[in-house]
Amino acid sequence: MPRAIWSGAVSFGLVSIPVKLYNAVSRKNVSFNQIDSRTGARIRYKKVSDADGEEVPAEAIVKGYQLSSGDYVLMDDAELSSLDPEASRTVEIEQFVDLPEIDPLFYDAAYYAVPDKAARKPYALLLKAMEEQQRVAIARFVMRSKQYLCVLRADDGVLVLSTMVYADEVNDPAELGEMDGVEEVDVSERELTMARQLVDSLTEPFEPDRFKDEYRFRVLDLIERKAAGEELVPAALPAAEEKLVDLMAALEQSVKDAKEARGRHPTAKPVEEAAKGRKSSDDKAAAKRKSA
Repeated sequence: MPRAIWSGAVSFGLVSIPVKLYNAVSRKNVSFNQIDSRTGARIRYKKVSDADGEEVPAEAIVKGYQLSSGDYVLMDDAELSSLDPEASRTVEIEQFVDLPEIDPLFYDAAYYAVPDKAARKPYALLLKAMEEQQRVAIARFVMRSKQYLCVLRADDGVLVLSTMVYADEVNDPAELGEMDGVEEVDVSERELTMARQLVDSLTEPFEPDRFKDEYRFRVLDLIERKAAGEELVPAALPAAEEKLVDLMAALEQSVKDAKEARGRHPTAKPVEEAAKGRKSSDDKAAAKRKSA
C-alpha cells in the first residue's frame, strides 16, 4: 500500500480539512550502474578537492555560491535553515480560477489529497463545489522545508494537488532565436485547409492505456534475454528516409494515410460487420465444442 508523504489540512475559508498526500505518479525507469568491464566491479565516486585531488571528508563540505568573479560565498546549514519558510501543515487556498487559465507549463509533480475519515463531509463538499463550478484552487503549502505554489483540482472523485513552478522559472520562448519570423510565415488557405483535415483525421478520444513506454519494455526484454545467456546481435539502424519537400504533397499523403489507418482500426468497423464477426466466431467455437 502506498505511503503518505505529507499530512496536514486544506484550509478553505474557516473550514479545515485534514488530508494526506500520496504520490499520484510512480516513475518507471530502467536504472543502470556503471561497471568496470574488466572486473565486473561497480564504479564508485569520491568527493575530491580541486586543490590537491585528495578525498574530502563529509564534515568538511559546505555549500558555496559562485559569484561572477569566480569566488565563492560559503553558506552553512544553520544560516540557510534560518531562511526556511515557517513550518506549516496547512494548504492555504488563496483563490479559485478557471482551469483553462493555467498554462500546463506551470504544472510539476502531482499528488492525491486524501481526507481523514472524520473529514469526509467537508472534503466531499469542496470537491463537489469545485466540480460543479469547474474551478480549481491556487494554494501554498510547505513540504520538506520548501514552500510550494500548487493547484488543487477535482478529478474523478478525488482532489489532486499539483505543485507548480513560479512564473520566473518558465523560459520565455521569445528568447529562442530559432522562433524569429515564425508568425510572419505566409500560409495559403489551401495548405491550411489540408492541415485542418489532417488534424481532423487524427482526432479521437484520449485513451491513456493505448500509450506504452515501448523503449522501457524493449530494454527490460533485452536485459532478460541477456541474463538468460542469449547471444544477441545488434540490429542495424534503418537508413534515413528522404523527406518530402513538397508541403502540399506531404499533407495530402498524410491525410490519406491517416484515413486508411483509421479504417483499419477495430473500432472503425460497422456495428453489423462486428456483430457478424462475433456470430461467426461463436458458431466456430460451438462446432469445435460439439466435435470434442
